[in-house]
Amino acid sequence: MKNISIVTLGCSKNEIDSEIMTGILKKHNYRITNSLDEADIIVINTCGFIDAAKEESIETIWEMIRYKEEGKCKYIILAGCLAERYYKELLEEIDQVDGIIGTGNIKDIVNLINRLENGEKSIVYTKNINESYIEDIPRQNFKTTEYVKISEGCNNFCTYCIIPKLRGKYRSRKIEDIVKEVEYLVENGVKEIILIGQNTADYGIDIYGEYKLSTLLDRLNEIKQLKWIRLLYLYPDHIDEKLISSIKNNDKVLKYLDMPLQHINNRILKRMNRKTTKEEITKLISTLREEIPDIIIRTTFIVGFPGEDEDSFNELYEFVKDTKLDRIGVFTYSREEGTPAYNFKNQVDEEIKNFRRDRIMELQSSISYELNRRKLDRIYEVLIEDVEEDGLYIGRTYMDSPEIDGVYYVKSDEKLEIGQFVKAKTVDFLEYDLIGEIIK
Repeated sequence: MKNISIVTLGCSKNEIDSEIMTGILKKHNYRITNSLDEADIIVINTCGFIDAAKEESIETIWEMIRYKEEGKCKYIILAGCLAERYYKELLEEIDQVDGIIGTGNIKDIVNLINRLENGEKSIVYTKNINESYIEDIPRQNFKTTEYVKISEGCNNFCTYCIIPKLRGKYRSRKIEDIVKEVEYLVENGVKEIILIGQNTADYGIDIYGEYKLSTLLDRLNEIKQLKWIRLLYLYPDHIDEKLISSIKNNDKVLKYLDMPLQHINNRILKRMNRKTTKEEITKLISTLREEIPDIIIRTTFIVGFPGEDEDSFNELYEFVKDTKLDRIGVFTYSREEGTPAYNFKNQVDEEIKNFRRDRIMELQSSISYELNRRKLDRIYEVLIEDVEEDGLYIGRTYMDSPEIDGVYYVKSDEKLEIGQFVKAKTVDFLEYDLIGEIIK
């Protein structure tokens, strides 16, 4: 029996792809191992979204090659976005790579391995980016929190983004398939599901002819034993009254919205090919806060986009200052070949990009500190995820998405279990984290 290790880089969508590959391989009697020293085959599920992710992927590939040159590993296989995007270059420049499997060819992983075992070399399965989601492979992981992909691909064609060329057109999964998967996860102990896609607000439009995320939330809210439903990656242009009502009225749907805005200046938004305006964004945020008073809004911004001058950056800065969003991530524009923005004039110097990013993050740090100060003495339900030392645990509230947001430290004289939900009263705060004492 061959031992296979899968090394996953990049986003939560890649994690699910790796799970599907794991299920396929187990179905064909391969043994999945976390030990790279034991692996006969190493699959590297790469990310190729921006420069930093590409660099990490390349560094990881070279690290894994060491197991082929010095250990028992016989084959190195590349999967994911970098593999889909640069399969020719990767095979030409890295001799130790034996096979490539693109984002839409996960189902071909066993065929690729069989061909390698039969002596073939440099095998490529790519260019199938519009493949449907593989529904007949059961999930492999059952942590307290699990991601669920509700769609694949994207139809937005933002001028800075390569994703439509790597992941294909927007494809929604059927409601019944998603519900079935979540029920299966819950049966195996999962308490929080996080719904993901390139743009979850567009869910359903391609197969139902209308936006159906609210309907999906209504169905998922009925699943017994499911505790939390969290929403990520909702573009603002299709967050309508029906969806807001569903978020507001379904008790298991967390009052937390990850809504990538990317900028606020109308000229920059238009150059980015974003389908919204500053006025629409401002009105939406106001509506969300009026309808759902305790809602946590998370967003991302891109600074240094081609043509972003001091005035447009300052407009963004003032918006952040005035709006006081709960969570913000700021990225410097990454010039990606194959995207329209790659050839735009007025590219911004890297030093200026970094300076602008740091200015906004410094501002947001002070905003977050003040918002956390207002949470003193408030009681929250906390999901316990780790223990730092005796009596001090690390958890998350509805306000915190894993890995990207802050944490909630819980002091407790009694032993708490990982995956347990507890009530805690906030007694102290940091810039991004809260500290509380358990309520008995």
